[in-house]
Amino acid sequence: MRLRAHLRVVLVMALAAVAGACASGPRGLVPPGTAEPDKFLFDKGNDALGKKKWLVAREFYKQITETYTQSPYRPDAKLAIGDTYLGEGSAEALVLGINEFKEFLSYYPTNPRADYAQYKIGLAHMRQMRGPQRDQTETREAIKELQMFVDRYPNSSLMTEARAKLRESRDRLSESDYLVGYFYYRQRWYVGAIPRFKDLLKSDPDYSGRDAVYFYLADALVKTKQEAEALPYLEKLVQEYERSQFLEEAQRQITNLKAQAQAKSSGS
Repeated sequence: MRLRAHLRVVLVMALAAVAGACASGPRGLVPPGTAEPDKFLFDKGNDALGKKKWLVAREFYKQITETYTQSPYRPDAKLAIGDTYLGEGSAEALVLGINEFKEFLSYYPTNPRADYAQYKIGLAHMRQMRGPQRDQTETREAIKELQMFVDRYPNSSLMTEARAKLRESRDRLSESDYLVGYFYYRQRWYVGAIPRFKDLLKSDPDYSGRDAVYFYLADALVKTKQEAEALPYLEKLVQEYERSQFLEEAQRQITNLKAQAQAKSSGS
């Protein structure tokens, strides 16, 4: 009997604590009598976010999204939850952040900040990209999401930054492909290197490191007696790059290849 009475007292105390918390706002975060509790929570969340207190900020924002479902601050709070996860930066947090931004786009597809959500999805995948010699799954995801941003939001104020990030992501993927081709080249397996380099130039003609691709592709073609096909790649290198570690050698090879071609023409 005493045990039951004790349990009843504990239960009553627990219920009283819950009731008190509810009376003072969700989870006790809002002081009693606050005129605009959703704005209060949003301001508190922003303050914590600015101080990089990710967990604290997230708690304030979640109170808006879970309790004040009709609040005008709810969409921005949803985005801010995603920002706290990106700020936290762990692998698990980045996945959760992507989920928050995708949910935002599902709930508010026409919201003025939909471009921001799409951009942050791409950015979160970028944060998970691995080195060019490792698996490139996240790099491909980043490219897909950032390209989606470019296609869907052509007038976004984030376009310049997004294009730069898209170029960075594509460079990472192309660097991975280049290293495979260069490995074949170093092994003197030119029949493997040539199509690899050509495919890279076709899939990403704006690759920032294409001067190296031009040079080694041309050299592989020369070594397989395809001099006429090699020359245009060397000329592209000289035309497109004012500065390159391959520039001087490319110019020398252009001179040699043209001289050889002229000699053959004269001899015939």
